[in-house]
Amino acid sequence: MSKKKADYEVGERKRAIARVNASPGTGKVVINGLSLEVYGTELTRLMIMEPLTLAGETAKKLDFNANVHGGGIMGQASAIRQGIGKILSKHDKTLKKKFMDYDKTLLIADVRRTEPHKPGASGRGPRRHKQRSKR
Repeated sequence: MSKKKADYEVGERKRAIARVNASPGTGKVVINGLSLEVYGTELTRLMIMEPLTLAGETAKKLDFNANVHGGGIMGQASAIRQGIGKILSKHDKTLKKKFMDYDKTLLIADVRRTEPHKPGASGRGPRRHKQRSKR
């Protein structure tokens, strides 16, 4: 049996970037040195588990090691799940359609970003203007 080299993918969501490595193993997920069981909240753990449960047996043959930084906890969870989804779809071509039907953000990055603040409206946001009186 030949030893396959590790796969590497990047997942992004808002300001969060996750670098995910996959190597042959037993289905363990490690995020920033922490096991998935102790990472984040229950909701974020369920989000990260979605591609693994959809993949079934394919996910049980790989170990995932994710390094994530930037953004908030939900953005990080979305970035991790996207990186895992990309790796799984690379391993099993039938999963690509399954993931796209379920949720396309498992494979495709969401391009929406926060709008930058404009000059003259400092502290009020990108579109808020000073209130003007008509009379």
